[in-house]
Amino acid sequence: MNLLSEVSTGAQLYLQPASFCAPQLTDPNKTVQIAGLPVWASACRIIARGYDGRVLDHQVDVPELMRLMEGEPGLALKPQFARLTRPAGVWQMGGKALRLSEPRLMAVLNVTPDSFSDGGDMVDAATAIEAGERFAAAGADIIDIGGESTRPGATTVWEGEELDRVIPVVSALAGSAAAVSIDTRKAAVMETALESGANIINDVSALRFDEAALPMLAKRDCPIILMHAQGDPQTMQNAPRYDDAVLDVYDALEARIEACEAAGIKRSRLAIDPGIGFGKLVQHNLSLINNLGLFHSLGCPVVLGVSRKRFIGALADVEEAKERFPGSLAAALKGMMQGVHIVRVHDISQTRQALDIWRALTDEMQMPPAIS
Repeated sequence: MNLLSEVSTGAQLYLQPASFCAPQLTDPNKTVQIAGLPVWASACRIIARGYDGRVLDHQVDVPELMRLMEGEPGLALKPQFARLTRPAGVWQMGGKALRLSEPRLMAVLNVTPDSFSDGGDMVDAATAIEAGERFAAAGADIIDIGGESTRPGATTVWEGEELDRVIPVVSALAGSAAAVSIDTRKAAVMETALESGANIINDVSALRFDEAALPMLAKRDCPIILMHAQGDPQTMQNAPRYDDAVLDVYDALEARIEACEAAGIKRSRLAIDPGIGFGKLVQHNLSLINNLGLFHSLGCPVVLGVSRKRFIGALADVEEAKERFPGSLAAALKGMMQGVHIVRVHDISQTRQALDIWRALTDEMQMPPAIS
Protein backbone atom coordinates (compact mmCIF):
# COMPACT_ATOMS: atom_id res chain seq x y z
CA MET A 1 0.00 0.00 0.00
CA ASN A 2 1.21 3.52 -0.83
CA LEU A 3 -0.29 5.84 1.74
CA LEU A 4 0.67 8.90 -0.28
CA SER A 5 -1.65 7.83 -3.09
CA GLU A 6 -4.57 8.10 -0.63
CA VAL A 7 -3.63 11.49 0.81
CA SER A 8 -6.15 14.21 0.08
CA THR A 9 -5.06 17.62 -1.16
CA GLY A 10 -4.17 19.87 1.74
CA ALA A 11 -3.59 17.06 4.24
CA GLN A 12 -0.91 17.67 6.85
CA LEU A 13 2.02 15.23 6.49
CA TYR A 14 4.22 14.11 9.36
CA LEU A 15 7.41 12.02 9.31
CA GLN A 16 8.42 9.96 12.32
CA PRO A 17 11.51 7.74 12.59
CA ALA A 18 10.65 4.18 13.61
CA SER A 19 12.24 0.74 14.00
CA PHE A 20 15.20 2.08 15.98
CA CYS A 21 18.08 -0.32 15.49
CA ALA A 22 21.37 -1.35 17.05
CA PRO A 23 24.43 0.61 15.84
CA GLN A 24 26.20 -2.47 14.45
CA LEU A 25 23.25 -3.03 12.11
CA THR A 26 23.41 0.41 10.56
CA ASP A 27 23.85 0.72 6.81
CA PRO A 28 23.94 4.17 5.19
CA ASN A 29 21.67 2.88 2.44
CA LYS A 30 19.12 1.33 4.79
CA THR A 31 19.18 3.42 7.97
CA VAL A 32 19.22 7.08 9.03
CA GLN A 33 20.99 8.63 11.99
CA ILE A 34 18.69 10.80 14.07
CA ALA A 35 19.76 14.40 14.79
CA GLY A 36 23.46 13.48 15.01
CA LEU A 37 22.85 11.35 18.11
CA PRO A 38 23.94 7.71 18.63
CA VAL A 39 20.47 6.61 17.50
CA TRP A 40 19.52 5.08 14.13
CA ALA A 41 16.21 4.14 12.50
CA SER A 42 15.61 1.65 9.70
CA ALA A 43 12.10 2.89 8.89
CA CYS A 44 9.82 5.91 9.15
CA ARG A 45 6.11 6.36 9.70
CA ILE A 46 4.36 8.62 7.23
CA ILE A 47 1.29 10.11 8.89
CA ALA A 48 -1.32 12.19 7.10
CA ARG A 49 -4.13 14.12 8.78
CA GLY A 50 -6.85 15.60 6.62
CA TYR A 51 -9.16 18.51 7.31
CA ASP A 52 -11.90 15.95 8.04
CA GLY A 53 -9.83 14.66 10.97
CA ARG A 54 -9.06 11.34 9.28
CA VAL A 55 -5.54 10.10 10.06
CA LEU A 56 -3.68 7.74 7.73
CA ASP A 57 -0.57 6.03 9.04
CA HIS A 58 1.87 3.82 7.13
CA GLN A 59 5.41 2.64 7.86
CA VAL A 60 8.04 2.34 5.13
CA ASP A 61 11.67 1.28 5.25
CA VAL A 62 14.34 3.88 4.51
CA PRO A 63 14.99 2.88 0.87
CA GLU A 64 11.24 3.08 0.14
CA LEU A 65 11.04 6.48 1.84
CA MET A 66 13.89 7.80 -0.30
CA ARG A 67 12.04 6.62 -3.41
CA LEU A 68 8.75 8.19 -2.32
CA MET A 69 10.41 11.55 -1.69
CA GLU A 70 11.41 11.78 -5.34
CA GLY A 71 7.81 12.33 -6.49
CA GLU A 72 4.59 14.09 -5.54
CA PRO A 73 3.30 14.31 -2.86
CA GLY A 74 6.34 12.75 -1.18
CA LEU A 75 8.43 15.82 -1.99
CA ALA A 76 6.60 17.53 0.85
CA LEU A 77 8.37 15.20 3.29
CA LYS A 78 11.87 16.30 2.27
CA PRO A 79 12.12 19.31 4.63
CA GLN A 80 11.06 17.17 7.58
CA PHE A 81 13.52 14.42 6.59
CA ALA A 82 16.32 16.99 6.38
CA ARG A 83 15.45 18.34 9.83
CA LEU A 84 15.25 14.98 11.59
CA THR A 85 18.62 13.86 10.18
CA ARG A 86 20.43 17.18 10.74
CA PRO A 87 22.81 17.15 13.75
CA ALA A 88 21.75 19.53 16.53
CA GLY A 89 25.31 20.82 16.77
CA VAL A 90 26.66 22.88 19.67
CA TRP A 91 25.05 25.56 21.81
CA GLN A 92 27.65 28.29 22.23
CA MET A 93 26.81 30.33 25.34
CA GLY A 94 29.50 32.85 26.05
CA GLY A 95 32.34 30.92 27.61
CA LYS A 96 30.30 27.71 27.79
CA ALA A 97 29.53 25.21 25.05
CA LEU A 98 27.05 22.34 25.11
CA ARG A 99 27.59 19.67 22.46
CA LEU A 100 24.29 18.01 21.60
CA SER A 101 25.63 14.91 19.86
CA GLU A 102 24.81 12.89 22.98
CA PRO A 103 22.05 13.14 25.62
CA ARG A 104 22.54 15.80 28.28
CA LEU A 105 21.22 16.08 31.83
CA MET A 106 19.32 19.10 33.09
CA ALA A 107 19.08 19.24 36.90
CA VAL A 108 15.90 20.63 38.47
CA LEU A 109 16.60 23.31 41.08
CA ASN A 110 13.34 24.77 42.41
CA VAL A 111 13.74 27.73 44.75
CA THR A 112 10.07 27.53 45.72
CA PRO A 113 7.96 26.54 48.72
CA ASP A 114 5.33 24.68 46.68
CA SER A 115 6.79 22.71 43.75
CA PHE A 116 5.19 19.29 43.39
CA SER A 117 8.24 17.18 44.27
CA ASP A 118 10.79 19.30 46.11
CA GLY A 119 8.88 22.39 47.19
CA GLY A 120 10.40 23.82 50.35
CA ASP A 121 13.64 21.84 50.08
CA MET A 122 15.62 24.82 48.79
CA VAL A 123 13.67 27.95 49.62
CA ASP A 124 16.71 29.93 50.75
CA ALA A 125 19.49 30.96 48.39
CA ALA A 126 22.34 29.42 50.36
CA THR A 127 20.76 25.96 50.34
CA ALA A 128 19.89 26.24 46.65
CA ILE A 129 23.41 27.35 45.71
CA GLU A 130 24.90 24.44 47.63
CA ALA A 131 22.52 22.05 45.88
CA GLY A 132 23.38 23.50 42.47
CA GLU A 133 27.09 23.02 43.10
CA ARG A 134 26.37 19.45 44.16
CA PHE A 135 24.33 18.82 41.01
CA ALA A 136 27.14 20.12 38.79
CA ALA A 137 29.66 17.89 40.57
CA ALA A 138 27.31 14.92 40.12
CA GLY A 139 27.29 15.35 36.35
CA ALA A 140 24.55 17.82 35.48
CA ASP A 141 25.20 19.55 32.15
CA ILE A 142 22.54 22.20 32.82
CA ILE A 143 21.11 23.51 36.10
CA ASP A 144 17.52 24.68 35.62
CA ILE A 145 16.61 27.27 38.26
CA GLY A 146 12.96 28.08 38.87
CA GLY A 147 11.27 30.45 41.30
CA GLU A 148 7.63 29.80 40.45
CA SER A 149 5.87 26.46 40.78
CA THR A 150 3.98 25.36 37.67
CA ARG A 151 2.53 22.20 39.20
CA PRO A 152 -1.19 21.58 38.61
CA GLY A 153 -3.21 24.12 40.60
CA ALA A 154 -0.30 26.49 41.24
CA THR A 155 -0.95 30.23 41.26
CA THR A 156 1.13 32.93 39.57
CA VAL A 157 3.98 34.45 41.59
CA TRP A 158 4.64 38.20 41.46
CA GLU A 159 7.74 38.77 39.32
CA GLY A 160 9.48 40.73 42.08
CA GLU A 161 9.22 37.77 44.43
CA GLU A 162 10.36 35.41 41.69
CA LEU A 163 13.41 37.59 41.03
CA ASP A 164 14.28 37.67 44.73
CA ARG A 165 14.22 33.88 44.78
CA VAL A 166 16.25 33.08 41.67
CA ILE A 167 18.73 35.88 40.92
CA PRO A 168 21.10 35.23 43.85
CA VAL A 169 21.20 31.56 42.84
CA VAL A 170 21.73 32.31 39.14
CA SER A 171 24.54 34.74 39.94
CA ALA A 172 26.29 32.29 42.25
CA LEU A 173 26.07 29.33 39.85
CA ALA A 174 26.94 31.26 36.67
CA GLY A 175 30.59 30.40 37.24
CA SER A 176 30.00 26.65 37.50
CA ALA A 177 30.97 24.22 34.75
CA ALA A 178 27.32 23.53 34.05
CA ALA A 179 25.20 25.83 31.92
CA VAL A 180 22.54 27.74 33.86
CA SER A 181 18.94 27.76 32.70
CA ILE A 182 16.19 30.00 34.05
CA ASP A 183 12.78 28.35 34.27
CA THR A 184 10.32 31.23 33.98
CA ARG A 185 7.36 32.59 31.98
CA LYS A 186 8.13 36.28 32.62
CA ALA A 187 10.19 38.53 30.34
CA ALA A 188 11.56 40.62 33.22
CA VAL A 189 12.82 37.53 35.02
CA MET A 190 14.32 36.17 31.80
CA GLU A 191 16.15 39.42 31.07
CA THR A 192 17.50 39.92 34.59
CA ALA A 193 18.59 36.27 34.79
CA LEU A 194 20.47 36.55 31.48
CA GLU A 195 22.19 39.70 32.73
CA SER A 196 23.10 37.81 35.92
CA GLY A 197 24.78 34.95 34.06
CA ALA A 198 22.04 32.57 32.93
CA ASN A 199 22.69 30.88 29.59
CA ILE A 200 19.35 29.29 28.61
CA ILE A 201 15.68 30.26 28.80
CA ASN A 202 13.20 27.48 29.68
CA ASP A 203 9.57 28.62 29.35
CA VAL A 204 6.69 26.25 30.10
CA SER A 205 4.37 28.55 28.16
CA ALA A 206 6.53 28.51 24.99
CA LEU A 207 6.76 32.34 25.19
CA ARG A 208 2.97 32.78 25.20
CA PHE A 209 2.53 34.01 28.78
CA ASP A 210 4.32 37.37 28.49
CA GLU A 211 4.04 39.29 25.22
CA ALA A 212 7.27 41.11 26.01
CA ALA A 213 9.31 37.89 25.92
CA LEU A 214 9.51 37.41 22.14
CA PRO A 215 10.85 40.89 21.22
CA MET A 216 13.24 40.89 24.16
CA LEU A 217 14.70 37.47 23.29
CA ALA A 218 14.98 38.37 19.61
CA LYS A 219 17.73 40.80 20.68
CA ARG A 220 19.57 38.10 22.62
CA ASP A 221 21.59 35.11 21.44
CA CYS A 222 20.67 32.45 24.00
CA PRO A 223 19.08 29.01 23.51
CA ILE A 224 15.36 28.87 24.33
CA ILE A 225 13.32 25.84 25.32
CA LEU A 226 9.69 26.00 24.19
CA MET A 227 7.43 23.69 26.19
CA HIS A 228 3.89 22.71 25.29
CA ALA A 229 1.15 23.14 27.88
CA GLN A 230 -2.59 23.05 27.39
CA GLY A 231 -4.06 25.76 29.61
CA ASP A 232 -2.26 27.32 32.58
CA PRO A 233 -1.08 25.65 35.80
CA GLN A 234 -4.31 26.47 37.63
CA THR A 235 -6.57 24.82 35.06
CA MET A 236 -4.43 22.55 32.85
CA GLN A 237 -5.48 19.27 34.47
CA ASN A 238 -9.21 20.04 34.31
CA ALA A 239 -10.17 17.38 31.73
CA PRO A 240 -7.61 18.15 28.97
CA ARG A 241 -8.75 17.04 25.50
CA TYR A 242 -7.02 16.40 22.18
CA ASP A 243 -8.11 15.13 18.78
CA ASP A 244 -4.75 13.35 18.62
CA ALA A 245 -2.41 14.18 21.51
CA VAL A 246 0.84 13.59 19.61
CA LEU A 247 -0.11 15.42 16.43
CA ASP A 248 -1.84 18.25 18.30
CA VAL A 249 1.22 18.87 20.48
CA TYR A 250 3.46 18.72 17.40
CA ASP A 251 1.28 21.28 15.59
CA ALA A 252 1.24 23.60 18.61
CA LEU A 253 5.03 23.50 18.95
CA GLU A 254 5.46 24.04 15.22
CA ALA A 255 3.28 27.16 15.52
CA ARG A 256 5.43 28.48 18.38
CA ILE A 257 8.62 27.87 16.38
CA GLU A 258 7.10 29.82 13.50
CA ALA A 259 6.13 32.65 15.89
CA CYS A 260 9.71 32.80 17.15
CA GLU A 261 11.12 32.86 13.64
CA ALA A 262 8.68 35.64 12.68
CA ALA A 263 9.97 37.63 15.67
CA GLY A 264 13.58 37.19 14.54
CA ILE A 265 14.63 34.20 16.66
CA LYS A 266 16.47 31.58 14.61
CA ARG A 267 15.31 27.96 14.75
CA SER A 268 18.89 26.95 15.61
CA ARG A 269 18.42 28.67 18.98
CA LEU A 270 15.27 26.74 19.85
CA ALA A 271 14.60 23.44 21.60
CA ILE A 272 11.19 21.89 22.13
CA ASP A 273 9.58 19.99 25.02
CA PRO A 274 6.25 18.12 24.63
CA GLY A 275 5.34 19.06 28.20
CA ILE A 276 4.66 15.74 29.88
CA GLY A 277 2.04 16.28 32.60
CA PHE A 278 1.14 19.81 31.50
CA GLY A 279 -2.48 19.57 30.43
CA LYS A 280 -2.26 15.83 29.73
CA LEU A 281 -3.91 12.71 31.08
CA VAL A 282 -1.95 9.50 31.65
CA GLN A 283 -2.72 8.15 28.18
CA HIS A 284 -1.70 11.42 26.56
CA ASN A 285 1.65 11.25 28.37
CA LEU A 286 2.24 7.63 27.34
CA SER A 287 1.42 8.40 23.70
CA LEU A 288 3.82 11.33 23.68
CA ILE A 289 6.67 9.36 25.26
CA ASN A 290 6.16 6.46 22.85
CA ASN A 291 6.23 8.83 19.85
CA LEU A 292 8.99 11.26 20.77
CA GLY A 293 10.78 10.50 17.51
CA LEU A 294 8.16 12.51 15.63
CA PHE A 295 9.36 15.76 17.20
CA HIS A 296 12.74 15.50 15.47
CA SER A 297 10.95 16.56 12.29
CA LEU A 298 10.67 20.05 13.82
CA GLY A 299 14.44 20.41 13.51
CA CYS A 300 15.08 21.43 17.13
CA PRO A 301 16.73 19.58 20.01
CA VAL A 302 14.15 17.61 21.99
CA VAL A 303 13.85 18.04 25.77
CA LEU A 304 12.05 15.51 27.97
CA GLY A 305 10.86 16.17 31.52
CA VAL A 306 9.37 13.05 33.11
CA SER A 307 11.12 13.05 36.47
CA ARG A 308 8.81 12.13 39.37
CA LYS A 309 5.73 13.10 37.35
CA ARG A 310 2.23 12.21 38.47
CA PHE A 311 1.62 9.71 35.65
CA ILE A 312 4.42 7.54 37.09
CA GLY A 313 2.69 7.55 40.46
CA ALA A 314 -0.61 6.64 38.83
CA LEU A 315 0.86 3.73 36.87
CA ALA A 316 3.07 2.37 39.65
CA ASP A 317 0.78 3.27 42.57
CA VAL A 318 3.45 5.44 44.20
CA GLU A 319 1.97 8.48 45.92
CA GLU A 320 5.17 10.08 47.22
CA ALA A 321 6.89 11.94 44.36
CA LYS A 322 10.40 11.37 45.74
CA GLU A 323 9.84 7.59 45.56
CA ARG A 324 9.28 7.63 41.78
CA PHE A 325 12.91 7.49 40.63
CA PRO A 326 12.75 3.98 39.09
CA GLY A 327 9.77 4.98 36.95
CA SER A 328 11.43 8.28 36.08
CA LEU A 329 14.54 6.45 34.87
CA ALA A 330 12.52 3.99 32.80
CA ALA A 331 10.73 6.85 31.03
CA ALA A 332 13.98 8.80 30.55
CA LEU A 333 15.70 5.80 28.95
CA LYS A 334 12.72 5.32 26.65
CA GLY A 335 13.25 8.90 25.52
CA MET A 336 17.01 8.53 25.05
CA MET A 337 16.46 5.49 22.83
CA GLN A 338 14.38 7.75 20.55
CA GLY A 339 16.99 10.48 20.39
CA VAL A 340 16.06 12.93 23.15
CA HIS A 341 18.81 15.52 23.51
CA ILE A 342 18.16 16.79 27.05
CA VAL A 343 16.54 14.96 29.97
CA ARG A 344 15.31 17.10 32.87
CA VAL A 345 15.74 15.21 36.17
CA HIS A 346 15.73 15.53 39.94
CA ASP A 347 17.99 12.53 40.70
CA ILE A 348 21.17 13.60 38.99
CA SER A 349 23.86 11.16 40.14
CA GLN A 350 21.67 8.10 39.59
CA THR A 351 20.54 9.22 36.14
CA ARG A 352 24.11 10.17 35.20
CA GLN A 353 25.24 6.64 36.03
CA ALA A 354 22.45 5.13 33.92
CA LEU A 355 23.18 7.50 31.02
CA ASP A 356 26.92 6.75 31.12
CA ILE A 357 26.28 3.00 31.00
CA TRP A 358 23.72 3.40 28.18
CA ARG A 359 26.24 5.43 26.20
CA ALA A 360 29.10 2.98 26.89
CA LEU A 361 26.96 0.08 25.69
CA THR A 362 26.02 2.03 22.56
CA ASP A 363 29.65 2.94 21.86
CA GLU A 364 30.75 -0.68 22.35
CA MET A 365 28.20 -1.84 19.80
CA GLN A 366 29.82 0.46 17.22
CA MET A 367 33.29 -1.06 17.69
CA PRO A 368 34.55 -3.71 15.28
CA PRO A 369 34.54 -7.25 16.71
CA ALA A 370 37.63 -8.26 18.66
CA ILE A 371 40.07 -10.45 16.81
CA SER A 372 41.10 -13.52 18.77
